[in-house]
Amino acid sequence: MPASAAPVAVIGGGLAGCEAAWQLAARGVEVSLVEMKPGERSPAHEDDGLAELVCSNSLRGAALDNAVGLLKEELRRAGSLLLRIAGETAVPAGRALAVNRRAFSRRIEDALAACPNISIERRRADVLPEAGLAIVATGPLTAGPLAEAIDRHGARLAYHDAIAPLVAADGVDLDVAFRADRYEETGDAAAYLNCPLDEAQYHALVEALVAAEKTPLHAFESAPFFEGCLPIEEMARRGPLTLAHGPLKPVGLTDPRTGRRPFAVVQLRPEDAARTSYNLVGFQTRLKQAEQLRAFRMIPGLERAAFERYGQVHRNTFVDAPACLDGRMRLVARPNVALAGQITGVEGYVESIASGLVVGISTAALALDRPFALPPPTTALGGLMRHTRRSSGRYQPSNVVWAMIDCPERPRGKGKHDHRQACAERSLAELAPWIAEHAPS
Repeated sequence: MPASAAPVAVIGGGLAGCEAAWQLAARGVEVSLVEMKPGERSPAHEDDGLAELVCSNSLRGAALDNAVGLLKEELRRAGSLLLRIAGETAVPAGRALAVNRRAFSRRIEDALAACPNISIERRRADVLPEAGLAIVATGPLTAGPLAEAIDRHGARLAYHDAIAPLVAADGVDLDVAFRADRYEETGDAAAYLNCPLDEAQYHALVEALVAAEKTPLHAFESAPFFEGCLPIEEMARRGPLTLAHGPLKPVGLTDPRTGRRPFAVVQLRPEDAARTSYNLVGFQTRLKQAEQLRAFRMIPGLERAAFERYGQVHRNTFVDAPACLDGRMRLVARPNVALAGQITGVEGYVESIASGLVVGISTAALALDRPFALPPPTTALGGLMRHTRRSSGRYQPSNVVWAMIDCPERPRGKGKHDHRQACAERSLAELAPWIAEHAPS
């Protein structure tokens, strides 16, 4: 199919922007993808490639009875480039989907660069396009003149987010840490390394986290933390057993040295297939670097850990989407400009990809003068997009959750797992006509 006459500007080469650009191009629309790296980087970015994963390398759970697992399957069936490449660059992660982040980024950039309908411009965009269709997918770290331009057309809100540290594999004591996935594989086939803590070690770690010196937030003090990604020290502050029932829960794991379940466990997830470095699961933090060394080396097995990246905190911005965006995620005051990704108030890698896919398809329909409808609310895609359209109070970012999806009430006597599995099968069936209707010609 020939490309449309007027190129669509996609501003931002993150997950949402790359997915949106691909969906536009797949439908014959010419795209100008604008990315400020390598000339400039946000405080959270380290690499120059497109689709950089700045926090974890995990795209979370894969099972269909999990809302994000359902969303991933819907994206695969809808032709998501990023979900396909995530599968091709996956690393061991038990029941989750995790990727080699550099291979993931490189493969996506190669695919976009090879697409004849996409041109990549390496520059910073400071203004909203006055004419022509555009998608702004600059993410939660949008700053400077572009953020001010968006702010003029809708209330800009903010929250704090945090990043977990990485440790080198050769600094982990394998006489203490053991390989196992919850309820599943043990030994070399398992994805995770597990650092077991007894009760005294656990409480000593909690006390150290609470007492440790934190990086000041300065001008960002008034913004809340995102509840779905709280700093480890903030969780510790909320109660002595919060971590034991949260990221350090030991369920489904047995320490081979004792033959018993530990009191608590710190899990390490591999960053790459060769397992040269590991992410401390749930240990996003704003502790000062020296305090991270002191506190995290209290974890059994990490006494000599070498940190390849320290945790950090950054301020994320997003718009009040229900107030300033229409049903196609366009700025009400500037309907030639749509927003996609975390700047709209969807939270998480998979959710950002989903937003980019839907907004890319919607904008392609506008460019080609074709009809468009949002995915049904009985689907994860539709439920997530509906989240951005309504708010019962102060609008807040959210991961995809089952409460967003229209599901029949669970029959009495039917288990939650079986009910959600049935809801997922229904969602996939009801998404199929939408996919067919909006598929590339």
